[in-house]
Amino acid sequence: GRLEAVTQQMGYHPQYLDSFLKTQHYLMHMDGPLPFDCRHYIAIMAAARHQCRYLVNLHVLQFLRAGGDPQWLRGLDFIPPKLRNLNEINKILAHRPWLITKEHIEKLLKISEWSWSLAELVHAVVLLAHCHALASFVFGCGCEQDEGPGGRGSLKPLSPGNQCFCEVGNGCSQELLRINRKRSLDSCMELESLRECVQRIHVETEGREEMRLLQQDREEGEGQGVEVGVQDGTEHRSDPSVGLFPLTDTDGEVTGATNLACYMQDPDFGYQDFARRDEDQTQVFRVQDYSWEDHGFSLVNRLYSDIGHLLDEKFRMVDGLQSSAMAKRQGCEPSVFKRGIWNYIHCMFGIRYDDYDYAEVNQLLERMLKVYIKTVTCYPEKTNSEMFDRFWKQFKHSEKVHVNLLILEARMQAELLYALQAITQYMI
Repeated sequence: GRLEAVTQQMGYHPQYLDSFLKTQHYLMHMDGPLPFDCRHYIAIMAAARHQCRYLVNLHVLQFLRAGGDPQWLRGLDFIPPKLRNLNEINKILAHRPWLITKEHIEKLLKISEWSWSLAELVHAVVLLAHCHALASFVFGCGCEQDEGPGGRGSLKPLSPGNQCFCEVGNGCSQELLRINRKRSLDSCMELESLRECVQRIHVETEGREEMRLLQQDREEGEGQGVEVGVQDGTEHRSDPSVGLFPLTDTDGEVTGATNLACYMQDPDFGYQDFARRDEDQTQVFRVQDYSWEDHGFSLVNRLYSDIGHLLDEKFRMVDGLQSSAMAKRQGCEPSVFKRGIWNYIHCMFGIRYDDYDYAEVNQLLERMLKVYIKTVTCYPEKTNSEMFDRFWKQFKHSEKVHVNLLILEARMQAELLYALQAITQYMI
């Protein structure tokens, strides 16, 4: 009966969770350019780039539920060439999105037998960026790791009888997917049910926060320097029934892949610092020349109906989250603090704002926070369980989740800007 881990974490900010669930559901389950099984396989490919077993396993199950060919789960060598051709843009988007060019787009659109349509490609790009950024959130909030008492909540293994985060409040059973694929967004979302679910999540997360603060006070009273995993003199061992599990079907057979390498090529390709002092900086992406508001939104909404509105709502929602406590601790206004985090993340991907003084970043963000943000953003698979607990020890859990939501949305927008700009250049 426990809520799925991503939903638990986002539940600290129920308004954002509402927006996220609508977008997730629309991407994966509503009418769109791509077949349902392909959507989940693309999500598998994206999550595998960051070795995120948590998301891979979720989408393996959803892929099979959508009628996907089990042979595809053997790896990229067993999928149609059209889908396999997406591997290159997946790799670049995940690690060095500034390398994407209109030639990459042209290659996918011009292959005669296995060509993509513009609408299909936009849907695929949004899925890739969504899952890359979500992998950052999963690792950043510790959803990939086992949790003990007093932590972020013990998790039950997902089985076909449970709901995944893309289904909460939406009633997306296999029968609904088969019969009602053509329903409108408003009728299928069952928004009232979704709001009730979000409210329930909010109540649960408030209770967990109170328990965490009580536990923290107890630990501080017993003295500093207690080893991780040892509380009240008792060692908490990992319970084999909680944490990360391969998915199982109704007969108990494991369906999740144990070797994620089969879902990607060139596994050594990873993030490299964009700002190299010895490199030409002419490739800096200037938001004044191509922005989400003025360019990306209209393009994506034209080629994939309504998704632009949902993404825009999600970007605005995370920007509107209350952060007065965080900002007060840093001695600045909430908007200034959030913009510092957002612009720092974009800067790591070579995106610059001409009207921003980047000296503010070093003034606003302490070194440990910057290390955490960069790790979660650029190579989330290197995030360990201690990093979340150790950065900003004086901050509430909900505030740390807020930072991870900013990372998720800033990273997703950065990837989308590069991909949509390349598509625009191809179309000109």
